[in-house]
Amino acid sequence: MRLIVARCEVTYTGRLTAVLPEALRLLMLKSDGSVLVHADTGGYKPQNWMTPPTALEFEGEPLERIVVRKFAGKTEDRLDIRIAEIVSDVTHDMGEAAELEKDGVEKHLQELLAGQPHWCGEGFRLVRREWPTDIGPVDLMCRDEEDGWIAVEIKRVATIDAVEQLTRYLDFIRRDPAMADCTGVLAAQQIKPQARTLAESRGLRCVEVDLMVLRGEREPELTLFV
Repeated sequence: MRLIVARCEVTYTGRLTAVLPEALRLLMLKSDGSVLVHADTGGYKPQNWMTPPTALEFEGEPLERIVVRKFAGKTEDRLDIRIAEIVSDVTHDMGEAAELEKDGVEKHLQELLAGQPHWCGEGFRLVRREWPTDIGPVDLMCRDEEDGWIAVEIKRVATIDAVEQLTRYLDFIRRDPAMADCTGVLAAQQIKPQARTLAESRGLRCVEVDLMVLRGEREPELTLFV
């Protein structure tokens, strides 16, 4: 991981255009291609970021400019970071990161949904739990009635971070031509409104599941069609 503290200006172009005026910021460049731009205010969220896969270009010696590109369909997202002054520039070998261990409820949800994938979508059938990718395992990989691929991310409470995580998985999976049409489902006991809005804007399905129903401890609610 490379950490750069620099006085810089950051311009984003893509679906819209946004400019962070010149100021002192922390640039975080991760080995997986993630790039995050942080300020010393605003909490834990970066002011701008780019998720992998990305292409990075470095210009100048000492460093004067970083260009980050990400292709999203027919468009290109781009971060143009122009550096006026570098305060610190260090690189750390983080080693092989241990995978995040799911809490008991989330792990149990995954086990139950693996045995009953139809709760994630009608006609779904399980292909594999913990489908491996280079950026982490997908909770469930399923196929639907038309034999299409579906990646399912499972959370106890789904937030915007869960949407971003599923989006990263799909970006990576779709690089395989045989899985280019893979779709995504976010399954959780509770899905935050902001997460649902973002997920649906990206074409992801949202499914709220009841742990007690999955366990067989409660009958599912009946839906009346009028």
